[in-house]
This record gives sequence, structure tokens and C-alpha cells, in this order.
Amino acid sequence: MLRRLAADDLAALAALERQAASPPRSRGMLAQALADIDTRVVGIEARGRLVGHAIVARLPFEAELQALLVAPDHRRRGLAGELLGAVIEQARRWQSERLLLEVRAGNGGAIALYRRAGFTEDGRRRGYYPPREAGEGREDAVLMSLPLDRW
Repeated sequence: MLRRLAADDLAALAALERQAASPPRSRGMLAQALADIDTRVVGIEARGRLVGHAIVARLPFEAELQALLVAPDHRRRGLAGELLGAVIEQARRWQSERLLLEVRAGNGGAIALYRRAGFTEDGRRRGYYPPREAGEGREDAVLMSLPLDRW
């Protein structure tokens, strides 16, 4: 079940971040996203448990997908696509011209999801992300966007 998350979902949201994100967002960052009138946090639940979320922010002419994650034990079930669809619809309701995002270059699954949804690559930030593990090099950020119909 998809729904907009609110302040009383903070504990579940933080627990999901600790389980699925590397590195996880802090409780403070999550609380700020939940309270910001120009940000939407959408969650997806399975059997009463929060198993995925997406954060999208409204900018002056565009919207930005700031996070999209699904718990490891619920991946490969189409939940990320459902969350992305909800984010795209929210950006359209805001009448945003484009939806922007950035993703680690090595996250092939996410890049494939975004391409299936119509996103195209706009550029790269070389060496943007710190290494995930010791001994690895920094990773590029792939910048992508999706033009949104305004009519």
C-alpha cells in the first residue's frame, strides 16, 4: 500500500534507512523532509511494515528525486517502480517541468528502472560518491532527468 508518510512515521522511516541505505540518512534529515511543505515522503507497506520509501522535493521549476529505496528482503517485486510512479505523479501535480535525480554509476538496477520510466542521462559528476568499502575508488554520480507533460 502506497501512502504519504508523516511525522509519526519517523521511527519506521529511520529503521528502514538503517536497514537498506548505505549510508543511511540521519533522523534529523528524515524529520526535516517529513516537515517540509515542499517535500513529499511516500512510503510503501507490506503486512503493516514500511518496506520502501521515496523522497521528492519541489524546486522552482523542477522536482528532484532525493531518495528511493526498498528493503533488501522486498526487492525485485516492482515496489521501486510503484514508488517512482508516485513520485512522477507528485511532480506532475506540482506542475514541474522536469524530474531530476542522481544515482551512483554502479547502481545498474536503479539506472535500468529510471531508463524504463523514460529518464535520460544528462551528465556525470566524476568521483562524486565516496567509496562504499575501503580500497575502492570514488564513484561517479549519473545525472538523469525526465521531462514532464504540463498539459
